Amino acid sequence: MALSRVCWARSAVWGSAVTPGHFVTRRLQLGRSGLAWGAPRSSKLHLSPKADVKNLMSYVVTKTKAINGKYHRFLGRHFPRFYVLYTIFMKGLQMLWADAKKARRIKTNMWKHNIKFHQLPYREMEHLRQFRQDVTKCLFLGIISIPPFANYLVFLLMYLFPRQLLIRHFWTPKQQTDFLDIYHAFRKQSHPEIISYLEKVIPLISDAGLRWRLTDLCTKIQRGTHPAIHDILALRECFSNHPLGMNQLQALHVKALSRAMLLTSYLPPPLLRHRLKTHTTVIHQLDKALAKLGIGQLTAQEVKSARVQWHSLGSLQPLPPGSSDPPTSASQVAGLQACYLRGLNSTHIGEDRCRTWLGEWLQISCSLKEAELSLLLHNVVLLSTNYLGTRR
Repeated sequence: MALSRVCWARSAVWGSAVTPGHFVTRRLQLGRSGLAWGAPRSSKLHLSPKADVKNLMSYVVTKTKAINGKYHRFLGRHFPRFYVLYTIFMKGLQMLWADAKKARRIKTNMWKHNIKFHQLPYREMEHLRQFRQDVTKCLFLGIISIPPFANYLVFLLMYLFPRQLLIRHFWTPKQQTDFLDIYHAFRKQSHPEIISYLEKVIPLISDAGLRWRLTDLCTKIQRGTHPAIHDILALRECFSNHPLGMNQLQALHVKALSRAMLLTSYLPPPLLRHRLKTHTTVIHQLDKALAKLGIGQLTAQEVKSARVQWHSLGSLQPLPPGSSDPPTSASQVAGLQACYLRGLNSTHIGEDRCRTWLGEWLQISCSLKEAELSLLLHNVVLLSTNYLGTRR
């Protein structure tokens, strides 16, 4: 016993310089086996595999945030112009991804509860409509990027032609205003043409009273007078059948209306007619949902045409590395365009006037039946041409 203690002490002091004898080795083995029979050791002395993975992920995220922050500061100091484009692009991707997730949730809810598009609340209907339009534009970019090395050319084209190729997520606030003004100028060019087509079909109207009312309405608009609601609703019968019904419109008339709705006019007349009918039906469904919601529930961005809401975009501060804040929703980014969608350039008009005009539009739209949607389509011109000095 004494010898074993001496050997154990010497081995502890000198390490492996002293090799314990057979008796000491046997005693140590018995001691270890005795520990195995007792209570298990505390797990606090060792990290579990889950904790190891969690700590590793935390370390990677922290390092990524630090590197990302340094990268942003480097770009901001040495390449300020490229940094502006980079910041806008990254924020645009975040917002587009957020819109895609919201659209997926809406579609999933529609599938689970067997809900149709026209049964959705206003904001969900508008989100799906806007997202489909954005995806269609992105799909075009994806198609032309398929050939080898074509993606480099696409990046150059996006830089040179942002209005034609990019969606509003990737526009700056100044581009938002400028591009919306350009688009409105395009559709304003078709307004006189549409009024002239209305004047040409006046002799084809059988009812003398309706002929007089349509003549008076066209005269007021040409003189710069904003028409009253009852002047437009009095012509419902003209636009429900020949010669101004949706299926009776002439090909040139349909092309002019397509340009007024910011739709392509380079398709065959049957396709243009079908697309106009579908687009007008969607707007009519949105109008019903909006009337149910109430104009007073809309935000300023929803009433007008929202501009991109960047965080500190005036100074273009970098994105917070690893920020978990959700990006701005589609109602604040791509613009729900309650007025702009319906023909009014609301970018330079006050919110109160926009709400007043939107109330007039809803009063007309909610009074129309499906067979009278041609009047709603022409209302884009009739109601917006001279509203509060917007005529130029």
